[in-house]
Amino acid sequence: MSGTSGRLLSLLSLLQARRDWPGHVLAERLGVSDRTVRRDVDRLRELGYPVQATLGPDGGYRLAPGADLPPLLFDDEQAVGLAVALRLAATSGADIDDGATRALATLRQVMPSRLRHRIDALEITTVPDGAPPSPVAPDVLHAVSLASQRREILRFDYAGATTRSDDGLPPTRRAEPHHLVARAGRWYLLAWDLERADWRTFRVDRMTPRTPTGPRFAPREVPCGDPAAFVAARFKGSDGPDAWPCQGTVILHLPAADVAPFAAGATVEAIGADRCRVTLGAWSWTAVAASVARFDADVEIVGPPELADACAALAERFARASRATRGNIP
Repeated sequence: MSGTSGRLLSLLSLLQARRDWPGHVLAERLGVSDRTVRRDVDRLRELGYPVQATLGPDGGYRLAPGADLPPLLFDDEQAVGLAVALRLAATSGADIDDGATRALATLRQVMPSRLRHRIDALEITTVPDGAPPSPVAPDVLHAVSLASQRREILRFDYAGATTRSDDGLPPTRRAEPHHLVARAGRWYLLAWDLERADWRTFRVDRMTPRTPTGPRFAPREVPCGDPAAFVAARFKGSDGPDAWPCQGTVILHLPAADVAPFAAGATVEAIGADRCRVTLGAWSWTAVAASVARFDADVEIVGPPELADACAALAERFARASRATRGNIP
């Protein structure tokens, strides 16, 4: 698409992408004069798009919301990106597979043939990361997200609760919801637990929000300032930064190329043809020692001393198990 029609599509795409656009910036992005931008804005208005003028030193334009807004238009990259996102919807953990499939079918019907061919050529196979995701109902996601946005205390039943109320039902929890975080096909709520007076992560697929929500609250500062990093750190057993609480360094008598594919996030540095330095972490020193042992190679412990102690304790534990087993074999 070229000429005026193509330029109008590009202008509309820019107006949809962000709230306010200075007129001279639009002109630069489109490669036209300010006067041409004004004419194109008038054409969009004639087509029914409510483009408003903004005042001020950088006066420009914005696309206002409205019930009578004509159908949205997408350029090629936006249409392909949307189609890819819809195909990956099943991996998001939200129970929207059917809606995403129907939306993709609708989008494909209105695409020109050149784009349909591009979409049909995209064969996407997803590999699950760990356990299969537990889908979250869209209305639950909406309720939790809305309470977080409005800063309202969330009341909910939690299937993971270990205690029960007198009527046998899970007790109602109260928390200040701060952020929804998607991780490995599951949704988690990062919230301040009012009963425990501490930060907690709740699996949203186990939550049943109750109505009405509680009073509004003043938002607290999330530790580390990054919700995603804080949740990732909790899964590593760390209350601080997104890092394993126990980290050690060893030298393995193996080539770095043989270790790297199985390092699982560890740092591998070649220090010779058949030796490499490996820095790895886990939630305990015993777990770090066990991770080192799985490489089935001679080891030199660089440090810290806690790792050396854990290796000694693990070796003695397995030695006792081996002696006991040999003693029971006829």
